[in-house]
Amino acid sequence: MSTFTAGEELAPLTVDVTRDQLVRYAGASLDFNPIHWNEAFAKEVGLPDVIAHGMLTMALGARLVTDWLGDPGRLVDYFARFTRPVVVPNDGAATIEFTGKVAVVNDDGTARIDITAKFDGKAVLGKAQAVVRA
Repeated sequence: MSTFTAGEELAPLTVDVTRDQLVRYAGASLDFNPIHWNEAFAKEVGLPDVIAHGMLTMALGARLVTDWLGDPGRLVDYFARFTRPVVVPNDGAATIEFTGKVAVVNDDGTARIDITAKFDGKAVLGKAQAVVRA
């Protein structure tokens, strides 16, 4: 992709996150907070169950963009707020749906991509935006 068109939609991405993935992510990120693997602890601190790492959810949003670009080196900047946890059941998966759209094309050839991430029909990332270059 060498040029961008405002309003262009990225191919959607759906990802199933499982508890075993959380364990692998914890090992890779060194984030061993028990809210990501210990159901009793998560509930004790007021969560409905074990939740996915926010940074894992954010990384999956970046994957939406880099898959579309075909070159992760073209991702210049990325920002998101965590608005709601992704609850990961013990015996299944949490399905997160990502969509994106080219919001603005800049004079310098970069573009801003607005990303939506939903779990259970509700946004889990707020103001998720990526800046990409041609």
